[in-house]
Amino acid sequence: MKKIFITILAMLFATSSYAIERPQFSAGLSLSAGVFEADGASEKFTGNHSSGAGSDVTKKASSEGEDAEALYGIGSIFLEAKFNDKFVLGVDYVPHSLDTETTENTQTTTTASATGTNKVQIDFEDYTTVYAAVYLNENVYAKAGYVQVDAITNEVLATGGSYGNKTFDGYTLGLGYNRDLDNGAFIRFEGNYTDFDGVTATNTADTTKSITVNGING
Repeated sequence: MKKIFITILAMLFATSSYAIERPQFSAGLSLSAGVFEADGASEKFTGNHSSGAGSDVTKKASSEGEDAEALYGIGSIFLEAKFNDKFVLGVDYVPHSLDTETTENTQTTTTASATGTNKVQIDFEDYTTVYAAVYLNENVYAKAGYVQVDAITNEVLATGGSYGNKTFDGYTLGLGYNRDLDNGAFIRFEGNYTDFDGVTATNTADTTKSITVNGING
């Protein structure tokens, strides 16, 4: 995804004959609301395991009728530089965490019908977007950027293991409307589509088990 953002920057500044004026800097606060979903989650068992010794088994959440979808609301701060009243480079940062609800399930092992309870809750922190935008006219602009967020996993597994924290990378595309006010301030409305790369994590207490989460978009 980093290549997408680098390509955008190259397109903005590739014309050597185009004079770049001194940038205009601005900062602001934003409130966002939307929905994220993950439709590609799966769990994989390899080698010798209770689901079939000596063979690899993959359980997909989608095939079992399970999916993850969540509404969210976040606040962020942003800083950007505008060149020639047309090109924009900026960074947007969410200074608080986005917390999920706690998910709990009980599993029965193959030995003596023993059961164990697993609990998982995730905090998404340091949600950062680096972006470039170009104004199509005086008010309307198109935007693209590189997105990164840390997933802090707070799990309590019956096996005593864990899957650890992970960082998700992705890209965002948007279209917005900006209106300058007489007092030097501005207001802005924007719609975005964001897509994250998948990650894979292995259980620290049992290396035959791993989970993959992909298909995350919002």
